[in-house]
Amino acid sequence: MDRSNIKALLFDVFGTVVDWRGSLVRELRQFAKRNAIALDPERFADDWRALYDPQMAPIRAGTRAWTRLDALHRESLVPLLARHAISGLAEAEIDRLNTAWHRLDPWPDAVPGLWRLKRRFVLATCSNANTALIVNMARNAGLPWDAVLGAEPARAYKPQPEAYLGSADWLGLKPEQCLMVAAHNGDLEAAGPLGFHTAFVARPTEHGAGQERNLAPSRAWDIVVEDFHALAAALDC
Repeated sequence: MDRSNIKALLFDVFGTVVDWRGSLVRELRQFAKRNAIALDPERFADDWRALYDPQMAPIRAGTRAWTRLDALHRESLVPLLARHAISGLAEAEIDRLNTAWHRLDPWPDAVPGLWRLKRRFVLATCSNANTALIVNMARNAGLPWDAVLGAEPARAYKPQPEAYLGSADWLGLKPEQCLMVAAHNGDLEAAGPLGFHTAFVARPTEHGAGQERNLAPSRAWDIVVEDFHALAAALDC
């Protein structure tokens, strides 16, 4: 891999940069206490995340118009509350819970690692999250993005090629000038054939202690590391 032409790093966010599950569990515990509700926060978080891809499927297939992730999250949240026998909530309380995704905590290495990488590279998201979600998360967590890109600007959800190609194009770069960073093999399997360099960052507890997938690289990606500090070292930052 010739790293001399890399100008920008594009990051998957959920799971790669932030601990979505642990953060949701925290938010759900607060929600349950605030509303005096009996709730299994781990199960609820997993059930909510399980609806993520099915909600996007018709948009990817072209059978539904573009809809941002905040709206999809809320559409899945309402029936999920009913499934967990939770009712009688005010709309404002449902909205507050839905914005839990805006308050996700970074992995411990994420912020210092990103600052190291920022010394040398442009840092941008390549996420399925909508712009407002990413901006609010970045302000809350101290994530030093240079640009917020991905699904909403491209009007395409990963792994559709437009999400990756659009992100490079918005930066005025070619795919081969960008490194796609993800904790998910599927992200890299989509980006690599488009010409992007690839970096796998292991997050073995993204889905909790019993995680079974994305524990190891599925192939010989350009860079394979255990955290963002190791990524910075691999890129001489």
